[in-house]
Amino acid sequence: MKNYTVHKSAIVDEGATIGEGSRIWHFAHVCSGAVIGKGCSLGQNVFVGNKVTIGNNVKIQNNVSVYDNVLLEDDVFCGPSMVFTNVYNPRSAISRKSEYRNTLVRKGATLGANATIVCGVTIGKYAFIGAGAVINKHVPDFALMVGVPARQIGWMSRYGERLDLPLEGNAETTCPHTGDRYQLENGKCRILE
Repeated sequence: MKNYTVHKSAIVDEGATIGEGSRIWHFAHVCSGAVIGKGCSLGQNVFVGNKVTIGNNVKIQNNVSVYDNVLLEDDVFCGPSMVFTNVYNPRSAISRKSEYRNTLVRKGATLGANATIVCGVTIGKYAFIGAGAVINKHVPDFALMVGVPARQIGWMSRYGERLDLPLEGNAETTCPHTGDRYQLENGKCRILE
């Protein structure tokens, strides 16, 4: 028995694994090898490739293609029309399927509308990629990235608000919404337990 929702215009190929409570909207296509967790939402015109794993509670907005070799951990947000790649130097006349590079988006990260994620990078936990940014290198946990190519301009909380921390050095701050304490030390931001 199917325990998820698929719009009648969407295509879910036989063999795809889709978790309980997930919703797949208009004109989406999920390939047979895809693994999608519980409570996910795939918006209009979303494509999910065969070699893709999507965690629980992931939100993928309209017009996003999640190509082979992309892994999205739990609670990731993919904004409208953002882009993943899986070949670093594509040519139409040259097959490079054996050269796909893995892309990992860690738990709770946000990828803003129209952002581009160049393959082969890891985006850290709760990182926040601004709208239209181009990511071509690894992104630290909690980093706020903007621009083309993207550069770090700050740190973000799990709640999704900018933290009162310098880019570098050592410091601590508290999220006013949750009371979580954050520590910046040696260029890394973490939550104090």
